[in-house]
Amino acid sequence: MDLSALHNIRVTACDLNGQMRGKRVPPEYGSKLNKGSVRMPFSALNVDLWGADIEGSPLVFETGDADGILLPTGRGPVPMPWLNSETALVPMCLYDDDGTPFAGDPRHALSTVLSRYAKRDWSVVAATELEFTLIDASGPRPQPPTNPMTGRRLSEEAVLSVVEMDAFEAFFTDLYDGCAAMGIPAQTAISESGIGQFEINLNHQDAMRCADDTWLFKALTRGLARKRGFAATFMSKPYADDAGNGMHVHFSVIDSKGRNVFNDGGLDGTDILRAAVAGCLQAMPGSTLIFAPHGNSYTRLVPGAHAPTGASWAYENRTAAIRIPGGAPEARRIEHRVAGGDINPYLMLAAVLGAALLGIEDSLQPPDPISGNAYEIAGLPQLASDWASAIDAFETDPLVARIFPGDLIRYMAMTKRQEIARFADRPEDQHWLSYLEAV
Repeated sequence: MDLSALHNIRVTACDLNGQMRGKRVPPEYGSKLNKGSVRMPFSALNVDLWGADIEGSPLVFETGDADGILLPTGRGPVPMPWLNSETALVPMCLYDDDGTPFAGDPRHALSTVLSRYAKRDWSVVAATELEFTLIDASGPRPQPPTNPMTGRRLSEEAVLSVVEMDAFEAFFTDLYDGCAAMGIPAQTAISESGIGQFEINLNHQDAMRCADDTWLFKALTRGLARKRGFAATFMSKPYADDAGNGMHVHFSVIDSKGRNVFNDGGLDGTDILRAAVAGCLQAMPGSTLIFAPHGNSYTRLVPGAHAPTGASWAYENRTAAIRIPGGAPEARRIEHRVAGGDINPYLMLAAVLGAALLGIEDSLQPPDPISGNAYEIAGLPQLASDWASAIDAFETDPLVARIFPGDLIRYMAMTKRQEIARFADRPEDQHWLSYLEAV
């Protein structure tokens, strides 16, 4: 893409909540972005949900609110089809002036985890399944959108309904065209069990590219929905009495000869697969905050709501937190089913892949796989049941400390405690407005 020919450029990095933080710059900046021509405060990636500085953060007054330099990630530039002017987005990461990666940048956290796989001459292939809900956000509370085909508001579940997909054909055509323009490998789309809820799967690819594309896909979906006159949200629970939005991730590990290290030629998978499962299970309770980063997230994590609440694994069982799908042995993989749609994809993949690697490094053994309904099995280790408990667990869990840098853990805990305090001062029936398009 010739950046000099564009109307303008966006340079953006990902903050702890998965929001884009950055600047609009003129086209002539395009030739010097890789030279550190754009600076931004370190604190900008560690603001709260609304964009406010974190009170008491060492990144603000204590250090003079110092700048870092933004450098391209190698992913961009990509078009921004939801804007009316011809604009490119260049994803960036934040560094110290000496080139040291900023510990509070979520993308660096994932890069560090993947570098540990690379030391074994392994690479990670991952794919995400993203659920989102189309909403009429014009009133004082969220409502299902109007069906463009009938003119009537959606009111019923429509699982795998082709008719409902067809009703929103113009939006989905825009979405698939936008994915193609941005290089996002969108695959199957379906209508899901919630009112106005849909799911799109992204194809298996390099794990960092998967995280990049998941982040970009969320921005694309929200932006294009607004162009069509409604909103799209990835919040975990748009309606208290309807289905929540999840975001499952599938991953496998490939060695230097291109072989899947989870594949033993049969249905069970290798000892390495089981060690990875064990690591994911052990780190799951302490990592709850990554999989459920917002107050609204915990309305989804309740028994019997198609969202795991206990750390369990199984073969071909969607009630378990970790599922080993069937199919061809060479495609043997792990499906991690805990995260909500409101996650930061870099932190989520870092937590999952970091935990799996800990299990492999420590030669952990998982318990026996479950059978039947996971919600009816007593004694399973439980995820944190509320936001405050999840923050405490994330801050103190020894496995979390082996996955994430200490500074990021500290910044995340401070950010989330500030959000708890700020939500407490807002009427509960208005909380959805803060989450709608921010997560």
